[in-house]
Amino acid sequence: MGIPIGPARQSSAAQAAARLPVWAGLGALALLLAALLILGLACGSVRIPMPATVSILFGGAVGDPVWRDILWQLRMPRCLTAALAGSGLAVSGLLMQTLFRNPLAGPYSLGISAGATLGVALAVLAGAGAGALPGLPALARLGPQLGTAGSAVAGAAAVMLLVLAVSRRIRSNTTLLILGLMFGQIAGGLVAVLQAFSDSERLRAFTFWGFGSYAGVTWAQLPALAIATGLGILMAALSAKSLNALLLGWTYARSLGVNAGRLRAMLLASTSLLAGAVTAYCGPVAFLGLAVPHLCRGMFRTADHRVLLPACVLLGAALSLASDLACRLPGGGRTLPLNAVTALVGAPVVIAILVRRRAARDE
Repeated sequence: MGIPIGPARQSSAAQAAARLPVWAGLGALALLLAALLILGLACGSVRIPMPATVSILFGGAVGDPVWRDILWQLRMPRCLTAALAGSGLAVSGLLMQTLFRNPLAGPYSLGISAGATLGVALAVLAGAGAGALPGLPALARLGPQLGTAGSAVAGAAAVMLLVLAVSRRIRSNTTLLILGLMFGQIAGGLVAVLQAFSDSERLRAFTFWGFGSYAGVTWAQLPALAIATGLGILMAALSAKSLNALLLGWTYARSLGVNAGRLRAMLLASTSLLAGAVTAYCGPVAFLGLAVPHLCRGMFRTADHRVLLPACVLLGAALSLASDLACRLPGGGRTLPLNAVTALVGAPVVIAILVRRRAARDE
């Protein structure tokens, strides 16, 4: 199953004429992101008028001083977390789709998020269920030492290494995708064992974490998430030229002087860092990593990673903020699980991809 985003798809004059100018597209995405950020700061159980929201952001006076505390202490960390998580997951999905040359690759579908979840489970649920299976006691002792974030990154990297190792022996991307899903199922099974032997307090904390949320990240935790996300995106940006060469296969990339081992290691580190850090702080967030790269390709009609990377950063952040806003829509202090909202947004995109590919084959 070849990736449907190669240079051949962008070579026609008609497509070039219809292509959205890069500067205009990125500018529009930046404006959309800014608008959603202000909307996210204004909306919630306590509604802050839009003029007051803008005034607080620029240090102006407002009628109710409580609004300032709500905006800066509660909503600003949440909105920044949503933007960072969306950017990180989108870039992570783009890297994996190029690396595996598979349009359905993503941190969730290839089991990377499940590996990060297992890492977090070992850190959060360690102890009670450690003796349930051989080998778990050693892993459970390692979890608290690495911390939640470190364990999530290690879990994501472990699954990514497994998928990469298998990809050297198996050519079929469909088989590889299924194997990635199976690795995710194995990780999910281990998490279920830990949950079965865990006490109710730890189990409740882990269950709520699994719903996915941007609300739990504080100002003290935000720098660590920002550094991890920024570092992962920087590593991806440094690989943009090599990623373009990789679109035509490893042999072609090597003929252009790309160091395959170094590129593979760079993509592994970047993807694990992005997916692991976001999963650790926000829970396993589905579909953003899979859907956003396809939306960016459709918007800009290009496979050039020098365009797709900034587009994924902006659109991933914008869709993540929009999903977080949708979580708060029920009102009355209730919120929807983040994963429910991202699934409702992302699943139709995946269905459209499958239908379009099937139709293209039938023609």
